Amino acid sequence: MRADLLALTDDSLITLANRGILKRAVKEFAATPPTLTESDDGTVELVFPDGVTTTLVVGVPLESTGCSCGATTVCRHRVTAVLAYREQGGPAAATALGGEDPTSAGEADTSHGVAPDQAPPQSLWSPGVFTDDQLRELLGTRAMTAARKARRNGFRATVVRASAQDPVPSVELSAVTVRFLVPGDLGYARVDAAKGARTEAIAQAVWACQVADGLDPDAVRLEVTVGDAADDSAAITSATTVLTPLADLLDDGVAHAGPQLPGVFTATQRTMDAAGARWPHDALTDLLDQLSAYRDRSARHDPLHTAALIAELVARQRAGRRDAVPVLGTEESAQTPLRHLRLTGLGARVTGDDESRGVEVYLAHPEARIVLTLAQSTTVSAGAQPPSARSLGHRRAGSARLTDLAAGNVVTESAVRSANRTMRLATSRVARTSVLPSAGDWSTLPPELLIDDLAAESARLAERPPALIRPRVRGESLRAVVVDSVTDVRYLPGEQRLEATVHSTHGSATLTHTHSGAAPGAVDALAHALSGELGPVRYIAGALERQHGHLTLDPTAVVAGDTVHIPCFGTAERDLPPGTALPQADPLAAALSAALSLSAEVPHRGVRHLPPSWFTRTIETAATLRRLGLDTTAATVETLGRALATATGRAALDAWSDTHIRLLIAIEQLQLP
Repeated sequence: MRADLLALTDDSLITLANRGILKRAVKEFAATPPTLTESDDGTVELVFPDGVTTTLVVGVPLESTGCSCGATTVCRHRVTAVLAYREQGGPAAATALGGEDPTSAGEADTSHGVAPDQAPPQSLWSPGVFTDDQLRELLGTRAMTAARKARRNGFRATVVRASAQDPVPSVELSAVTVRFLVPGDLGYARVDAAKGARTEAIAQAVWACQVADGLDPDAVRLEVTVGDAADDSAAITSATTVLTPLADLLDDGVAHAGPQLPGVFTATQRTMDAAGARWPHDALTDLLDQLSAYRDRSARHDPLHTAALIAELVARQRAGRRDAVPVLGTEESAQTPLRHLRLTGLGARVTGDDESRGVEVYLAHPEARIVLTLAQSTTVSAGAQPPSARSLGHRRAGSARLTDLAAGNVVTESAVRSANRTMRLATSRVARTSVLPSAGDWSTLPPELLIDDLAAESARLAERPPALIRPRVRGESLRAVVVDSVTDVRYLPGEQRLEATVHSTHGSATLTHTHSGAAPGAVDALAHALSGELGPVRYIAGALERQHGHLTLDPTAVVAGDTVHIPCFGTAERDLPPGTALPQADPLAAALSAALSLSAEVPHRGVRHLPPSWFTRTIETAATLRRLGLDTTAATVETLGRALATATGRAALDAWSDTHIRLLIAIEQLQLP
């Protein structure tokens, strides 16, 4: 019995070919099945009615097997051959996959795997069984050299073992995901990078499984470190070099920064890029954009955001020095070309002001269990009318419209992924992108992306590290939520915000969406979709966050009936549900927000330019915090006021960072009964 062919699920066949080929193969097999014969050595030969012959040799992966049709990739004949063999296997297939009595297929070629009679059952096997000799035979010397270098430096990975929901084990590395489609056969290991890119990832994934097997062989999902702790010395050094210009910026303030300071930051930015400190590099890029926005008197400048970016750069440097969690992004490749992908649109968001407009389209990558973000932006000429949300949605990425990508099923061979999980689609006659309309069946999304237990998700979010030092990726909080019902839909006119309560299988979340001039029809379209007039609400995708101890969901897409609706591309043409009285302001959150605004004035005005009233307000703010029970935070604010009366340079930066980081984390972790 060919256990390798029996182990190829429909999802695995889609990975090896594509969904269209599988559908055609299923249809043709049902109409005119081929003639199948199997020799004593396990070779399977199929003869099709059109005269094409496909030969499946033991130990040869499906894409390398012989087919007289001449296709160089996995064709419909090869896929039909697997379907025919699975059909013929019958009860024997269940035995082989269940592992009670796996049958040997003779003297198998084990250069890329283990003999079928030695392969563990589908539900129990681990890619950690492969040896370095087998890896070298498959990957070659060059890839093994690159993989060993990564192991010497140390790298982190997440091992996801086979389960009833997904019988294919996988390993998530920093920039790619590796899946092992067939138990005991290394030739069926698949990297989601383009062909020839990152092949060393297969070796890294096997080593990660070996480490995971030694730590906890029963855990379904386990994060591990392979090799020594990653040598981030160059990245740490580059992150440290930013402290001196940050101290100068804090002394002078954004409002008084000299013209030479951005140039100093740019030099530090190049150093970070060369050292592979991806996440500090991205934070510094955003800071430079804020400095530029203030200099240009642009509305996109935000003093609170600017202060948070400065605090983030300091926090990442401090945490990187202690090597507590990955905070520098040293393992992230700047860009990784991806191979044949299947993506699911999870909606979009339109942002911007009178000077610029941007669109982000969110695409679930089920194989890697992550969300990729396709971002486009445009600058509005002086005096010109900003483009409407609908016209932005009609723009193209590659050969597809953004509206179609946001609500469709995407198949592409031209995707390139960046370190922050943004992606772009190239326009190519060879590597095409096709989009099919979606009926909103998101049930096949992996459990990491499809949430039906909101209570468990809330607990998971509460255990995350602070946002200041988490991986800097777009779409980090994007999830699809299974919806049982939507209640209490209401519009709060004072805040121009639509709210509702979303009930899932377990737990609930508060849906909240605030009106934006960049997408004026979003609130109306969202209210229409939630009303039930378009069909029962089955799923809602959006940014799922934990605030004040409760889950909030800011939607990007709603599946109502058999249609995926994208609110940001909607039009304003409906009456909104009646509003209710605004909730009472939370005094604890208000006090922390006031303290954060007070602290953010320091990098905006500059330590040298703080007025006497600022120091008076630190005393008043500390008294308010202490009255509400936040004694340590109050003491930190008081200490900042005393320190900045005399301190400048690095001493001032350290004192300010202590306070601002504490305030940011306090607001993020604030929990109310």
